[in-house]
Amino acid sequence: MQKTEVVAEIGINHNGDLKQALQLIDVAVAAGCDFVKFQKRTIEDVYTKEELDEPRKSPWGMTNRDQKNGLEFGANEYLDINAHCRDRGIGWFASPWDLKSIDFLANFGTCAFIKVPSALMIDIAYLKACRATGRKLILSTGMCNYFMIDRAVEVVGRNNIHCLMHCTSTYPSKPEELNLACIPAFHKRYPGMTIGFSNHNPGIIYMPAAVALGAGMIEFHITLDRASYGSDQPSSIEPEGAFKLIKHIRGMEKAIGDGNKIIYESEVPIIDKLRKIKGD
Repeated sequence: MQKTEVVAEIGINHNGDLKQALQLIDVAVAAGCDFVKFQKRTIEDVYTKEELDEPRKSPWGMTNRDQKNGLEFGANEYLDINAHCRDRGIGWFASPWDLKSIDFLANFGTCAFIKVPSALMIDIAYLKACRATGRKLILSTGMCNYFMIDRAVEVVGRNNIHCLMHCTSTYPSKPEELNLACIPAFHKRYPGMTIGFSNHNPGIIYMPAAVALGAGMIEFHITLDRASYGSDQPSSIEPEGAFKLIKHIRGMEKAIGDGNKIIYESEVPIIDKLRKIKGD
């Protein structure tokens, strides 16, 4: 039976609150996820001074700088996250958005993977820095065409890739933009590679469908409340939905089968009852 790795992306849905992040980890564990994922940024390196000084009203202040700093976890928070995940028996990893954040995550021996965000798939220096960590990489392919993906795969090296994730970088994504047919297309173009699907739609039905199409990893944004502050919240799944999702994914794994057409033992009584002509 196919076993799909399931990732609950907490991202920045914790809204800078460590307690809330730990709660989301607990939900992911209870639902049966394999990993939780975060995002890591060095704010001054990712954004220009002009961007950070722009007005933006948020719970943390009146500028972009206030909002970005309010959402960011530092070393102390990640030490607590690391310990909490270890104690709960779930893996964790993150998407670093700059070179310093790559080094930051690489210093955590239990950070399972380095995930390349879709926005940085064309940054060759960044990709080389990710490869240099020696960690297995997950590549997210939103906002990319095949030329960009092929080049990124070549730069980081096929053997260093844990999973190549199909996704669409709109939050939330419309069903007609999900293009799940890319999953079998990726399998054909990148034979032998694990292909995944990163979901940005608030529904859960498309993820079991992705499993049926061959996704070996499913990632979804998780939140305690979709009405909470934050740009990722509308495309996220609440706890009840997370429990349903894992149930449906595991059910789909069983339903896929192996493609060998046989007569099941449970069908024999039906044969005796309904089939007048007995075959071999």
